[in-house]
Amino acid sequence: MDWKQLQALIPALGAGFDWAAWCALIPGLVALEQTPQDPRHHAEGNVGIHTRMVLDALLADAAWQSAAPERRAVMFLAALLHDIAKPDTTVIDPVTGAIGQPGHSRRGAIDVRALLWRAGAPFALREAVCRIIAVHQVPFFAFASRRGETPEYIVRRLSWELDVSELAAVARADMVGRRCEDQAGHLADIELFGELARELGCWDRPWAAADAHTRLMYARGMAIDPSYGLHRLPGSEVTVMCGLPASGKDTWVAAHAGSLPVVSFDDAKAELGLKHGENDGRAAHHAIDKAKSLLREKAPFVWNATHLSNDMRGKTLDLLYAYDAQVRLVYLEAPQAVVLSRNRQRDTTLTNKDLLRMLHRWEVPMPWEAHRVDYLVDEGAGAASRIR
Repeated sequence: MDWKQLQALIPALGAGFDWAAWCALIPGLVALEQTPQDPRHHAEGNVGIHTRMVLDALLADAAWQSAAPERRAVMFLAALLHDIAKPDTTVIDPVTGAIGQPGHSRRGAIDVRALLWRAGAPFALREAVCRIIAVHQVPFFAFASRRGETPEYIVRRLSWELDVSELAAVARADMVGRRCEDQAGHLADIELFGELARELGCWDRPWAAADAHTRLMYARGMAIDPSYGLHRLPGSEVTVMCGLPASGKDTWVAAHAGSLPVVSFDDAKAELGLKHGENDGRAAHHAIDKAKSLLREKAPFVWNATHLSNDMRGKTLDLLYAYDAQVRLVYLEAPQAVVLSRNRQRDTTLTNKDLLRMLHRWEVPMPWEAHRVDYLVDEGAGAASRIR
């Protein structure tokens, strides 16, 4: 499967979709036909039935029909793959028979990222698809957040991740493409979600915070009015690297970091005489102690690690922001063939098989995670792509 094959199946205006052809190209879709859903929320039946109904609803949606071809592709792929992780996340209560798929949105975004990366999909388009999948249910519940987040906060932060209008279109199709008792109420919530985004001025563009530091602190949950600039205390200027092994992080650091100190788990392992996967906790403590020393001195440095998942990256960022650091996050990526070829040629104990196992926690950083986020992506011809 490659990107050209995927592109060829995305329907043009006025055309339908070929479900059988999609299943042949993406075998993971076949499992949707055998995956049950809770009849309270999906009386239409299994996930395959639901997905086809969602696609029908999207193709009939005015927002999809009026969009540019590339944006239609984003919305179509997000709708097609929004529940791709349900087969692997399905849990059936042995007593009540209740069916749930906890975490299927986040897991689905990760699975689709790996799938589209292997296919050679354009980075910006791929990430737009994955970002929608990761939060595709949020418009249903933005006015009743379990985390106590305000609708305004939810909409603003989402606008820094994706195009809210496209998320709303996919969410609307997701709700139209099912049979459930609370369908009308959820559709009303999606409409209110859209009206709030329009009112805030971020329906189809990022909301304009006072500055990058204010946006960062607000997105991380600080109770402030992000229209007014937040004073930033002095601290280290830190460049945080992020990306799969062999994506080019060491090369970038050597070319751009000059003589700055480098905090690196790999260096820590080498200093401690450890191999890949051997006593990672000891190596992490060694690296963190070095980082804390530099942060106390307010010295600039580079933190060079994969930082592949939100959880692992978040631990580093939490530490840096606790010391008032100014953070530039540099994300690097290369095609699969390039990464595997580089890894084979490196002096490393990490095998390509182990590298590919890491894909199950691959989450690309969001633009609001640092004061500045750079996405440097080799699309196959050495060109760098950037998304906001």
